[in-house]
Amino acid sequence: MAVKDEIHGQIVAGLKDAKFPINTPGELLAAFPAGADTTCKAGDLEVTAGEAGKLLTEADFPFKDAKQVADTIVGRAGL
Repeated sequence: MAVKDEIHGQIVAGLKDAKFPINTPGELLAAFPAGADTTCKAGDLEVTAGEAGKLLTEADFPFKDAKQVADTIVGRAGL
């Protein structure tokens, strides 16, 4: 599985219990199991939710589902 797909899947899985829509960066970080410290790993790549959140802007919100969050983060990360 490609790194991009693996990270995408981990983001979606990490948000499986989140209540959508998510309207702010703070709500998004709180939705991850370990908050900003939630870590996704694929191969040599390791990124926390806090680091990934820096790729987002206020204009990205609200998010309607976990797939939209993962699509946005993975797309911006250039994976």
